[in-house]
Amino acid sequence: MNCDKEGIEKASQIINDGGIVIFPTDTVYGIGCDPYNKMSVKKIYEIKSRDISKSVPVLTYSIATAEKIVNFDKISRKLVEKFWPGPLTFILKVTDKKIKESLNLENKIAIRVPNHKCTLELLKRCNFLVGTSANISGSLPHTNPENCIKNIQNYDVFVDGGLIQSQGESTIIEIVNEEIKIIREGSLTKEEILET
Repeated sequence: MNCDKEGIEKASQIINDGGIVIFPTDTVYGIGCDPYNKMSVKKIYEIKSRDISKSVPVLTYSIATAEKIVNFDKISRKLVEKFWPGPLTFILKVTDKKIKESLNLENKIAIRVPNHKCTLELLKRCNFLVGTSANISGSLPHTNPENCIKNIQNYDVFVDGGLIQSQGESTIIEIVNEEIKIIREGSLTKEEILET
């Protein structure tokens, strides 16, 4: 499907019906589903050959929608106000019991707002999406749609956003004892984050 109104409409219907969608983000191609649908989440793990002990991140449309499922402290709020939408994934306390159960989480969830027009339009309709990279676990993520199509199978729809011009994956951080802890350094450097 193209990244146009029709394609986004179709993709959002498929997600609501429990389907699996591959979509572009500002960093790499992602694979996702309705995070509240346990069967769909299980299928993502199977498609990616991902270890079930590794939790999957969630994408959302805005800080306001994120607040429906997580708690922000003062530091995390300041950072998301500066870097969202963008390549910063935050590990935060999850407050939504249903999503906690469907994603098999303990107390925390990885969440971000991607800076990609097409995906934001999709998220406007769905609110939340599992948003893990569309690749087999252990292999490199894809920015080229053709490579992605060749390497991933068993999804329901591919939303083609063309070649993604990216500086790499999102940086993952967590606030521990009021300090910023870098879990994975991606396209945002520690220095850029600490300048805030």
